[in-house]
Amino acid sequence: MLFNDLNEDQARQTIDVEQVFAAYDSERSVLERRFSGAMSWKTVAGRDYLYRKRGETWKSLGPRAPETEAIVRQFHDGRADLADRVAGLARRLDAMAPVNRALKLGRLPVIAGRILRALRGAKLIGSGIEVVGTNALYAYERLAAVQIADVDLLFDARRSLRLLTPDISATGLAGLLRKVDRSFEVMGKGGFRAVNRDGYVVDLIMPTTKDRMARPPRSRIGSDGADLEAVEIEGLAWLVNSPKVNATVIDARGYPLTMVVPDPRAFALHKLWLASREDRDPLKQARDRAQADLLVTLVAIRLPHLRLDDPALGALPLALREQAASLAPPPPGGPSPLEPDW
Repeated sequence: MLFNDLNEDQARQTIDVEQVFAAYDSERSVLERRFSGAMSWKTVAGRDYLYRKRGETWKSLGPRAPETEAIVRQFHDGRADLADRVAGLARRLDAMAPVNRALKLGRLPVIAGRILRALRGAKLIGSGIEVVGTNALYAYERLAAVQIADVDLLFDARRSLRLLTPDISATGLAGLLRKVDRSFEVMGKGGFRAVNRDGYVVDLIMPTTKDRMARPPRSRIGSDGADLEAVEIEGLAWLVNSPKVNATVIDARGYPLTMVVPDPRAFALHKLWLASREDRDPLKQARDRAQADLLVTLVAIRLPHLRLDDPALGALPLALREQAASLAPPPPGGPSPLEPDW
């Protein structure tokens, strides 16, 4: 079998971790959104005014009065209470991490987890960047409540992370990577690849431009000329235009994070297309086909509500969808092989 179901202990712990992580993520977001910056009194022309700072900007909320005194009190008290709740949830996640490791729930490489958290903190994950390539398999594991047993299919995930961007955001990717690991360096001027001292690779890729005569889109995140610049790869438009799914995955240290990946059916069809290309490296072809077979089987057996004839997959070629449908195994519960197919 290419994958194994989670046992009862693993399933129970996964649900508990996701509930705590969802609470932590929500409360932390509220803390950053409602209580960021500062609030204090300033004296202007002999009169006190309440000012609120957001980013680098201070804005007056009015002169000292019962109303503004209530505002500043609610701000400081509310921030302290919420920070205390967030800290408590953080401690809970710390306590759960060794249990997650003991139950072998930590699957994603630690460096990949830290990079994805940094991207999410910069609001790039889910709005401008998604994970493609082998690391996406960890999200599909969670969706199907299984663990992939064939370690060869996960080989690339230990060495690299592929990030797909359809457009441009404001923050530089190379700088974010160096906050995670200072040894990350961009390979060449205008390179699409960054590598750290351990040989871990991060690639930034994007779909090919439809109109080659048109002005090419910006392919760099941010304005730094030394930043990563996405390389165009044929066929990625299918993944960009496919539905997206979110999954909570757990890294090798036992800590959860949110991963945004293409719909598993789109991933499988894209891998099937790659495996059929004559110009594809034969070694990569074999792994592409194995990953496509795995996802088609996983969807058919564990995610049968995700149909290959779904109109949501209209961005993918019909011939490719029909080919994948022919690969899908029959769902469980069909006729026994010991009797005719009456």
